Amino acid sequence: MTLSHPPSGELRLTADVFAALVARDPGQDVFHQAALEVLESLEPVLARRSDYVAHRVLERLCEPERQLLFRVPWVDDAGQVRVNRGFRVEFNSALGPYKGGLRFHPSVNLGIVKFLGFEQIFKNALTGLSIGGGKGGSDFDPKGRSDAEIMRFCQSFMTELHRHLGENTDVPAGDIGVGGREIGYLFGQYKRITNRYESGVLTGKGLNWGGSHVRTEATGYGTVYFVAEMLAARGLDLDGRRVVISGSGNVAVHAARKARELGAKVVALSDSGGYVVDEDGVDVDLVREIKEIRRGRIKEYTQARPGARYVEGGSVWDVPCTVALPCATQNELDEPAARTLLGHGVVAVAEGANMPTTPRAVRLLHEAGVAFGPGKAANAGGVATSALEMRQNASREAWTFEETDRRLAAIMSGIHSTCRATAEEFGAPGNYVVGANIAGFLKVADTMLDLGVI
Repeated sequence: MTLSHPPSGELRLTADVFAALVARDPGQDVFHQAALEVLESLEPVLARRSDYVAHRVLERLCEPERQLLFRVPWVDDAGQVRVNRGFRVEFNSALGPYKGGLRFHPSVNLGIVKFLGFEQIFKNALTGLSIGGGKGGSDFDPKGRSDAEIMRFCQSFMTELHRHLGENTDVPAGDIGVGGREIGYLFGQYKRITNRYESGVLTGKGLNWGGSHVRTEATGYGTVYFVAEMLAARGLDLDGRRVVISGSGNVAVHAARKARELGAKVVALSDSGGYVVDEDGVDVDLVREIKEIRRGRIKEYTQARPGARYVEGGSVWDVPCTVALPCATQNELDEPAARTLLGHGVVAVAEGANMPTTPRAVRLLHEAGVAFGPGKAANAGGVATSALEMRQNASREAWTFEETDRRLAAIMSGIHSTCRATAEEFGAPGNYVVGANIAGFLKVADTMLDLGVI
């Protein structure tokens, strides 16, 4: 992977930083991809601010403050000992305690966790809240495992991780494979080991034990709020628009719900097996029942909705739409898919997942004038509401759903305004990728300088 045009001046510096990063961390392709996107955006910033160069801010920002790798042994229902790897990358704490989710999925490795933690630095900065960036997880696969097996795994995982956590140190949340059930088991083990009821040490908790309203819905809701802001900036809205969403997990389901509330028609959702198309509008409650209660596959949707159709494999982006929300996983929307979306007249794309759009696809969408919301801006609603959960825990308060949703909408509006204004200031009007990268970088970089060499 290389910079997209010949280096010179400030770009020579970012090229050197990137080359050193790749040499130091070979094979971590998705981390390299995330770092490259940010570094390429920073040329106009470095032209104005030589102090960032003198104090090696780029190099410091690309190197995690701490990387934890540990063994997670556990016993399955057959009495067999299993061994997985656990990870926690505490990337940057300039703005506050490390904050970012835990992902349980077979694909998890150190490079994946570093990519997610690096993105989290900028995402968290954009919220305007006092939280640093981190991420973690394990290559454990919860699919097909019993509740008892998942509980034993979570207890073993937290037995090792707990010594690195704290309300003012590192506050994990959920991510792929880690929902309310897993957070419950993790928090229970933390409480058991420490003999302390520190509600603020994990977010995404149940409402009965320190959780926040809207936390479950926040990432999906926030993505749609961001889309609505991008459209409004162009004199458009969501009313009557066809929306296609990849995925059918928590983010996708709640994005579908909020899009429908704002007048859109969601016509397709997917999972790893294929996708469903429902021209009458996807029944969100049915999808939630299938995925969250039955823990089934999206193809079961057509059993209850005979008017819908299921497509095995294929690409959900083949379904015509004017708004596309990739909410599944990284690099799922590639250049051919972007061309298909453009052929259908797409006007807005927003990333509900982390880096689900490939660099070439992003470039193609920009060149076509599509409003594109990068994940570090568009899906920041989840971590923003996690920070609101931390605030409620600290004050022993519990806000209503409506109050929390109002705050979430205001935060997403603020992120949009910041990204848009920053992009214009640095000569890239309408480019939310540049705006998000620079705005997040400036806040973290200036704080790092204020704190000295740390």
